Amino acid sequence: MENDMKIAFIGLGNMGGGMAANLAKAGHEVRAFDLSEEALARAVEAGCARAASAAEAVSGAEAVVTMLPAGRHVAGVYEADVFPNAAPGTLLLDCSTIDVATARANIEASTAKGLVAVDAPVSGGIAAANAGTLTFMVGGTDEGFARAQPILAKMGKAVIHAGDAGAGQAAKICNNMLLGASMIATCESLALAQKLGLDPQKFFDIASVSSGQCWSLTSYAPLPGVGPTTPADNGYKGGFAAALMLKDLRLAMEAAQSVDADVPMGSRARELYEAFVAADKDGHDFSAIIQTLQGSRCPL
Repeated sequence: MENDMKIAFIGLGNMGGGMAANLAKAGHEVRAFDLSEEALARAVEAGCARAASAAEAVSGAEAVVTMLPAGRHVAGVYEADVFPNAAPGTLLLDCSTIDVATARANIEASTAKGLVAVDAPVSGGIAAANAGTLTFMVGGTDEGFARAQPILAKMGKAVIHAGDAGAGQAAKICNNMLLGASMIATCESLALAQKLGLDPQKFFDIASVSSGQCWSLTSYAPLPGVGPTTPADNGYKGGFAAALMLKDLRLAMEAAQSVDADVPMGSRARELYEAFVAADKDGHDFSAIIQTLQGSRCPL
């Protein structure tokens, strides 16, 4: 795939801004649009071309990347801006995290319009978006994945074909349900270790090489000064906001209900993050929920 292909990028928030910048850095002509003038200005500084509207960005583009807050936003942009302006055969890559049903409906509608669409949500957070080290979970046809992979590889370290339409979203919400529940268990264990008189670093040294080892502990330890540098060392800023974790847990519960799946740990994680986010007015990282379990923030 040519590095100079024209790509429309719609949605330049905390994740999308870094992703668009990496595509421009790779040599693509990226026509960017966002409702936020500040976000759009940052994208232009990073090498993207300014589009006056989503429709203008899409017109003449060979691929369209969307990174938007929810399914209704993606469906709305597709209907109002993408479908009327995209040439037949244009590749659509939705990297938003949305519900599985809407992802499948969007791909079905795109196919009916003669377009090739994939759902390609990401894992990795803001730092990975800026560094180009995201993981992409892709749902769609073999053709769609083959066309999408070279583009996504410019923004990530791993691009995995999860299955048919909607499979990317299914993989994302299942992964993040596991992450949310494991982070709470990690926080519980660290808080208990402290109250039992254990030094947190000593507990980390033991658990990180024992059967309790997990990513939430070894790569994202929720206590400052313990393990590698994480948002906990920056006042729980940056990383993956608790509100976004709650969004993904809600999507997981919606998906579980649709297929009658029993998810008691995921359900409890959703309840705990509901309470934490309601009390947290400063947009802290999802690992800050340890402060609840320590009794220092919004006790449950």
